[in-house]
Amino acid sequence: MQPVIEVIAIGGSAGALDALSMILPALPPGFPVPIVVVLHIPPGKPNYLPEVLGSMCALRVKEAEDKEPLERGIVYTAPPDYHLLVEKQRVLSLSVDEPVLFSRPAIEVLFESAADAFGNRLAGVLLAGGSEDGARGLAQIKRAGGLALVQAPSTAAVRTMPQAALDLGVVDHALPPEALGTFLAKLGEQPTSLSESGHGTVQNSDRR
Repeated sequence: MQPVIEVIAIGGSAGALDALSMILPALPPGFPVPIVVVLHIPPGKPNYLPEVLGSMCALRVKEAEDKEPLERGIVYTAPPDYHLLVEKQRVLSLSVDEPVLFSRPAIEVLFESAADAFGNRLAGVLLAGGSEDGARGLAQIKRAGGLALVQAPSTAAVRTMPQAALDLGVVDHALPPEALGTFLAKLGEQPTSLSESGHGTVQNSDRR
């Protein structure tokens, strides 16, 4: 039986905001899991993500702060030009280490740190994007026993990211954004019954 999921980590780039606009509204008020989001944001520009995402869902959305404790039902977004990490003490941290795959924030950094911190109590979600950032991190989540989810490439405006993870053979579920929202909502409703939902199989024809 899959352990209770305590953190959801989501990454994406080009086209991911459209996917999030269908995923986050599916999560009800009082959703009992913190969500940490890394989207590729150009440095030197204002970060409107908290306002944009907050306007489309019932959860509180905020920009992550260094050493901020994780709280249930909050969506945390990475600030521009900072890597966002999750630590074992259930706190977030920010880093100005070198870009990974030309990106800071990088999805790899979030996924790998969260996998180290939460192991099989983590769900990782890789959305649309034009690089392979996040694929290896999703593989690390899978190796740690966590859930590895991707947006079905056929529904992605730019399919490189989710397809790279599928090509590594590490994905539990490849789903359209609406179905990803429903799946994540069920993590909060019935976190101990995931073994009944087909965990361990890619559930569409997008696997190559």
